[in-house]
Amino acid sequence: MNTTTYTVSYLIFLIFAGTAVLSTLALFTRQSLLIAYIALGAILGPYGLKLISNSVVIHQAGNVGIIFLLFLLGLDLQPQSLFHSLRKMSLITFSSAIIFFITGFVISFLFGFSAAKCIVIGAAMMFSSTIIGIKLLPTTILHHQHTGELVVSILLLQDVIAIAAILVLQVMASSTTAPGVTGIISAFPILVIVAYVFQRYILSWLLARFDKIHEYIFILSIGWCLCLAELGHALGLSEEIGAFIAGVALASNPIACYIADSLKPLRDFFLVIFFFSIGASFDFNYFPQVILPACALALSILILKPVIFNWLLRRSGEVKKISWEVGSRLGQLSEFSILIIYMALEANIIHPFTANMIEAAVIITFIVSCYWIVMRYPTPLASSDKLRRD
Repeated sequence: MNTTTYTVSYLIFLIFAGTAVLSTLALFTRQSLLIAYIALGAILGPYGLKLISNSVVIHQAGNVGIIFLLFLLGLDLQPQSLFHSLRKMSLITFSSAIIFFITGFVISFLFGFSAAKCIVIGAAMMFSSTIIGIKLLPTTILHHQHTGELVVSILLLQDVIAIAAILVLQVMASSTTAPGVTGIISAFPILVIVAYVFQRYILSWLLARFDKIHEYIFILSIGWCLCLAELGHALGLSEEIGAFIAGVALASNPIACYIADSLKPLRDFFLVIFFFSIGASFDFNYFPQVILPACALALSILILKPVIFNWLLRRSGEVKKISWEVGSRLGQLSEFSILIIYMALEANIIHPFTANMIEAAVIITFIVSCYWIVMRYPTPLASSDKLRRD
């Protein structure tokens, strides 16, 4: 017991003390704080200085972070927003996802990866980072300007595609027998129905009855998230899908905005741990072998995403300036890319070499894209006073 307590406290101390130092350096160099979190994990983790060598603790902390991140993403996915996005941006989002999938598939195939691995790599290339996209949008742009509306609409639809991809991976990982696949497929609607009924007739009543007791609302929302996550796991799905459905089920409740705001400190806490776990899990022993294909994938995404989104948005009637900005803000890979490769790795669809290659590509796009955005466009971390907007 003492060893476990010491390990967890030691982990938290190193993560947040180190993050404070690297975050300061990141702000001075106009980098996203997410880069500081990843860099710290690489420096302190099992493949760096080995100050944190317990990979199990790191992996578990990262899993909890993913659960809460997806719960909060679900809270933002209100049905009316989703309907508006589907109607307006569905063609652009799905067309771009197909193009980026083909890009990842072809490049990885040229580097000699098998068809199954190429499919996973292609799937990981389809998405842009919701966290980076939202974090680097000023509040005024996010809520009042057309650029923010386009970015958020595309990201919301990409989140839906990502959840579908995760569900497909879950089916592939479950069993090769028909009963196993049928069980996974039937588990999803069961989980949705349970979430809807419980939220409609019990959870919403509790929230309305005790809405003035803020501490209770905070605890109830966390309990709801974790209960659905465990139910999803028990039904043969993943904790991540359960947490996402828990968030979506609550999104239409009038108190959802308050819950999302109250959970922001918890979100930021787990953001640090999640991105730290990304850096800590990167195996530098693979670096000489993965750097070339990783750079090829990263370079293709960094070039193609702004170009493709600009082209698709221009064809839909958007002006050139806005189209280029939206494309640049979406010009990176995603935290969903990391989640997809983790699930594929656990399902033995890909090997650690492939996972580290994709992870390296994700990290490269995070660094380059964040730097480009803060140098060129209005963000809270812009490189000049003219562009800096909260």
